[in-house]
Amino acid sequence: MNLNRRNFVKGIGGVLSLPLLESLALEKTGQAPTRFLVVGNPLGMHPEHFFPTEFGKNAPLSPTLRSLNWLKDRITILSHTDHGMVSGHGREISFLNGILPQNSLAYPEKNISIDQLIARRTGSSTRFSSIHAALERGIRMSWNSNGVEIKPYTDPQKLFDHLFLNLSANEKKTRRELIERNGSILDTVGDQLSSLKRNGSQADRERLDQYETSVRELEGSFSDRKNWIDRDKPTYDISEHFKSFEVTVENRYNAIFDMIGYAFQTDLTRVATIGFPNELSYTDVDGVTRGYHACTHNGKKADVIAELVAIESFQIAQLSRCLKKLDAIKEPNSEGTMLDNTVVLFGSGMGYGGTHSNRNLPILVAGGGFNHMGHVDTRNKAGVNMPLCNLYATLQQRFGIERDTFNTSSGTFEFGHA
Repeated sequence: MNLNRRNFVKGIGGVLSLPLLESLALEKTGQAPTRFLVVGNPLGMHPEHFFPTEFGKNAPLSPTLRSLNWLKDRITILSHTDHGMVSGHGREISFLNGILPQNSLAYPEKNISIDQLIARRTGSSTRFSSIHAALERGIRMSWNSNGVEIKPYTDPQKLFDHLFLNLSANEKKTRRELIERNGSILDTVGDQLSSLKRNGSQADRERLDQYETSVRELEGSFSDRKNWIDRDKPTYDISEHFKSFEVTVENRYNAIFDMIGYAFQTDLTRVATIGFPNELSYTDVDGVTRGYHACTHNGKKADVIAELVAIESFQIAQLSRCLKKLDAIKEPNSEGTMLDNTVVLFGSGMGYGGTHSNRNLPILVAGGGFNHMGHVDTRNKAGVNMPLCNLYATLQQRFGIERDTFNTSSGTFEFGHA
């Protein structure tokens, strides 16, 4: 076949980066599903205010984390973990995968992020394989199996429409046509794959096997997505966040967190990410007069650091509010709450924006049914930081992905024992 390999890879990349529009019918297992929520920012956290001064389960929480005091026995804060990268901007995009796009071909899954690996496992059971939200672009943390960034919804109203607004008759017709057209594209891609594998080198065949796996997964998805088109979405009212109150960054994030929580509750999805972008304005937060990014470049001035800590404390308070709501929801057929069945990860791919450090990333895990450990020093006996991907190797196992490695991991992270 006279086929330009670069054009082929580019073409198949476009297919494999298509968003999962609809998916398989709800699983009826009789058990509460496990969910995954990631909340992140691109600029790290002021370390002296984020990390507790003591280690252990009884370590007092730091100033930034005080809004989580009610959850103290169900969180693990990891000190001295990172992706082993030199410091500087541009590395923060590796938060959820541990590698940079230019290095992705060295890894079997390319630079897929942990949320998308889990979404690939759970997505066939929900309408949406994953949901992504922020108030602005600027935090790049979700990457699909073809190494393409998944962009978040940045408008709460558009997120609402996506999650809860039913399609019109014309939109349903267009959706069916799109699914059928994409299925036809995959048929063509499958034929091209077979030809390339017959005539390619061993290395090319191995890489094409990875593409073929993704193609087969998409074929299965397309064949079942029609089942969702005529099913009504759950109803939800977010007017309380906008009618009676001033439209502030707090109210807008309240709406986002609440919609994600309800999407979990109604099993619209089991994987979600929420981002706090680097240029977002927080000037309606008490004590904040400067931009978020500007506050990280504080020259160690106490007044500017105080504003930075106010912003970071706000982020944690938003997370805390969300987790309280999840913890208040009793799961059917379960002794626990929704929080007990939701693995929550907070963190960043940058350690501290003030120095552009990519070491000692601020990482926190909550809920998920783990035996939590409070504040943990993850360094080994030689004083070497633990690869953050060790944690991700453990998290994937929580979702039934039976692997001991994830990208740059050197092992797994062991939570405490009951």
